[in-house]
Amino acid sequence: MKTLQGRSFTKETDLSAAEFHYLLKLAIDLKKQTKSGSELQRLVGKSVALIFEKTSTRTRAAFEVAMTQQGGSSTVFDSTSAQLGHKESIADTAKVLSRMYDAIMFRGALQETVEELAANSTVPVINGLTDQFHPTQMLADLLTMQESAKKPLADLKFCYLGDARNNMGNSFLITSAILGLTFTIGAPKSLWPDDALIAQANQIAEKTGAKLNLTQSPTDAVKDAEFVHTDVWVSMGEPKSVWKERIDKLLPYQVNKELMNSAAKDAKFMHCLPAFHDEKTEVGLAAAQLAGISGGLEVTDDVFQSNANIAFDQAENRLHTTKAILIATILGE
Repeated sequence: MKTLQGRSFTKETDLSAAEFHYLLKLAIDLKKQTKSGSELQRLVGKSVALIFEKTSTRTRAAFEVAMTQQGGSSTVFDSTSAQLGHKESIADTAKVLSRMYDAIMFRGALQETVEELAANSTVPVINGLTDQFHPTQMLADLLTMQESAKKPLADLKFCYLGDARNNMGNSFLITSAILGLTFTIGAPKSLWPDDALIAQANQIAEKTGAKLNLTQSPTDAVKDAEFVHTDVWVSMGEPKSVWKERIDKLLPYQVNKELMNSAAKDAKFMHCLPAFHDEKTEVGLAAAQLAGISGGLEVTDDVFQSNANIAFDQAENRLHTTKAILIATILGE
């Protein structure tokens, strides 16, 4: 396997299966070191620029804590402190930041933006999330499933329910293809990933042996699944005029106790967070009132509060996998 030093991670296809597994192994080792207090600071004197067009909790925390624990530093640029695309072009921003920092993380809307940053940067550029892909989340989710199941990823069956044309649906599909996994999407056909991405995933799967399935039946999707993933159905950035129609369309895919009972025995629930499992957030309350429901949108509160929920393990694993990405791309270790 060639070194990852100096390489960007803008989408899942930037990595081979071997490179995914390498990063997972490195993350496991780093997590053990963190837990035992024996962590070696590899990134002393290194710095990372963190560009946030979209707000963040887990991504920001993971990158800032990762750099701090590794002896490095980070600088946050948000929409009020960076000129990206407004007063300074994306290309010029990349050229400036890559002369001062050892890596750049971008979290925002357009996949084209993170790829343009990477094309004009002399240091690694990492995709912290775009509307199309969420590669750093994939590593955390893979690590969480591997830890929970205590068996190789290739032996697992897992599914994703809900709005599958978003970054999570796209990323799960293409990542599963690359790694040769058994993965099912359960969603209305109008909310499946783009046809071109499905075709790309199937083409990769022919070489890797991945078993990919897309279905409109939620019960078929969860059958034999050891891990059931979902994500939010609505966001604050969207007009509320589309909320009611989408919620009505996705209610059959809500992860509730009945659906979990249709999955494999002792199946685990996963969510990249935040989750609208109750009405204690502005968006969750507004969406629930609009739809005339309570007790959760994409996941019911009883499932979220149950022992099946390992979403907070996922959240913690963002830290350990982020460390692995930074060490591998900055240092080549």
